Amino acid sequence: MLEEALSHLDTLDARWHQTRAQLPEDTGPGSEAYVDALDEHHAECWSYLDDWACHGRVILDIQAAAHRASSRPKRPQLPTLTSPRSGHGARGR
Repeated sequence: MLEEALSHLDTLDARWHQTRAQLPEDTGPGSEAYVDALDEHHAECWSYLDDWACHGRVILDIQAAAHRASSRPKRPQLPTLTSPRSGHGARGR
């Protein structure tokens, strides 16, 4: 879901750059044509930005959990203990 939303946002960003390039030279930020085009761009982006606003936190939660897991001390390996009956040092079985 988030990856798809990001892909759509990338596509819309590229389209916005094309739209800006096609605006007349005297059409800059603040002009009616520019504001209208920007409003349309924002309207197209809104649902994908909402996906990130609602669900993007999960990425931070996953990163935090991974960090906690990697920073926990690992249990040391205990040496294998042998009993006197294991044949090591046992006399005359």
